[in-house]
Amino acid sequence: MPTTAAAGVGAPRYRPLAFGITRGVLREGDGGVQYLQADQPLGAYAHRMTERLVHWAAVAPDRTFVARRARNADGSSGDWVRISYREALHTARAIGQALLQRGLSPERPVALLSENSLEHAMLALGCLYVGIPYCPVSPPYSLVSKDFEKLRHVMATLTPGLVFATDTRYANAIAATVAPEVEVVMSSGTLEGRAVTPLGELIATEPTSAVEAAMHATHPGTITKFLFTSGSTKNPKAVINTHRMWCANQAQLRASIPALGDEPPVLVDWLPWNHTFGGNHNVGIVLDNGGTLYIDDGRPTPNGIAETLRNLREIAPTVYFNVPTGFEYITQAMAEDAVLRKTLLSRCKLFFYAGAALPQSLWDDLHRIQEAELGERLVIGTGLGMTESGPFGLYITRPEVRTGDLGLPTAGMEIKLVPVDGKTEIRYRGPNVTPGYWRLPEATHEAFDEEGFFRTGDAVTWIDPTDIHLGLRFDGRIAEDFKLATGTFVSVGPLRAKIIAFGAPYVQDAVLTGINLKEVGALIFPTQAVRELAGLPADAPMRAVVDSPAVQLHFQKVLDRLAADATGSANRIARAALVAEPPSIDKGEVTDKGSINQRAVLQHRDAQVQALHTDALPFTLKPQWQ
Repeated sequence: MPTTAAAGVGAPRYRPLAFGITRGVLREGDGGVQYLQADQPLGAYAHRMTERLVHWAAVAPDRTFVARRARNADGSSGDWVRISYREALHTARAIGQALLQRGLSPERPVALLSENSLEHAMLALGCLYVGIPYCPVSPPYSLVSKDFEKLRHVMATLTPGLVFATDTRYANAIAATVAPEVEVVMSSGTLEGRAVTPLGELIATEPTSAVEAAMHATHPGTITKFLFTSGSTKNPKAVINTHRMWCANQAQLRASIPALGDEPPVLVDWLPWNHTFGGNHNVGIVLDNGGTLYIDDGRPTPNGIAETLRNLREIAPTVYFNVPTGFEYITQAMAEDAVLRKTLLSRCKLFFYAGAALPQSLWDDLHRIQEAELGERLVIGTGLGMTESGPFGLYITRPEVRTGDLGLPTAGMEIKLVPVDGKTEIRYRGPNVTPGYWRLPEATHEAFDEEGFFRTGDAVTWIDPTDIHLGLRFDGRIAEDFKLATGTFVSVGPLRAKIIAFGAPYVQDAVLTGINLKEVGALIFPTQAVRELAGLPADAPMRAVVDSPAVQLHFQKVLDRLAADATGSANRIARAALVAEPPSIDKGEVTDKGSINQRAVLQHRDAQVQALHTDALPFTLKPQWQ
């Protein structure tokens, strides 16, 4: 039976929320290996996600499935444009017919060059309906990149038979990477020297019986889409996604978070559909449970957050998903904005974050604001997953959690805990796990161990070794850890978390340096809140902000505190520098979900790292005991 969050005597009061998985079953293997799973099986789930579209089009035909604000002539956002479940099904069948007529297949799939949009959603549904895989390609590969290297790799891996682009912003990317014989479909605009098929032509196609035949021919193993991993020092890999993965994972979500099935969920969401958090987890929650997705064109950036706040003042979500940076902006805004607080918190059952660790100070600020507004807290949920796991894998078991807690595996997924180089790697096996990487048989073989468990590379530890039912907590990445020149092993995860905690609320993330050197260093990425310390004009460059005396003094104190807390060279930050330039998506330094890629930062900022460790970097901070 699900356990509901409830307050004890003197304990914080939480808005009621059921936890479906609260107990685990552990068995011991050979060589210190352990196996952990939920104490309940996974129930039945759909054979194909299109069944859910057909179901909701029949049960709630006029309910809004997806909505997005229209674009005004001046570029500003206008009123909501909505697509109902009935309309979505009709459009999916029409586009599906058009795609079948083009002879597309897994070997010639559809590539989508588009941000989240209504057109993107309808094309994806059309592909899904008739069993033609599609790939939502990361927009920065087209719109930010200068050399289009990753986009070329994506196109070479996919060999698409059709490429969709929303508008002429993608013209240069198409010219550089899409072969002349590949059909290009666009929502609007034309391309110089190239034929373009208007999207309206596909939507106007009259469906035939072939569409329903194709839909019924799909099965749990049918490929739905390819999602490319972020890629750091290597080219990204295309993760195969199937109906089984998606349908099972949605059932697993409800098993762990029963509230998702209690009423049609309402989401206000910006998370990109080329990433599994936005495109599988969140879109799937809406489609599987008959909810409504309001596409948020805002972003967790200084320029983009205003649109997000506007939407959240108007639309009250039933559950709210974001990355830590987004929650930082929203927390700052809620402190001063009564309308935002009232709307966002009015019926929201759960805040859920992923992509990176949520600093404990931000966690505490969110609870403080919620208690002041509601007289109770919202559960702040999180867990662990990845593109290869659908993504949902682990989820917390109670409301009283701390940053870094992950909880227990969801129903139907078994995890394997394997000792590796002094840490414990977590590995996955279940119906939500990918069958492998597209056209990469060797990488697929290497990704799974001899028992068929997917090797995640994530390290975990028990929250409380005496109580397995509390579950696991994050312990960094196996590949992130390194050794100093002395042979001392540096565990990156815990030390990075300590920097964020000691520097809160002014540290968004940190990258540890010192591989094969004598000391551990750190490149620190500050939050926007650091501007408050500087006392400079609001439009001052970030370089001037981080170099200001007030900011430098503050972080000197942080570094001194870290040094005082250290027990040896492996966990002592001997030198640090504040980084004014944010991590680059284009270079793989940050993933689409907002988390820092340690290896990519170290690779692309090697000169800065070397300067830090040779005292050639201006404004290098050192503990005052040095």
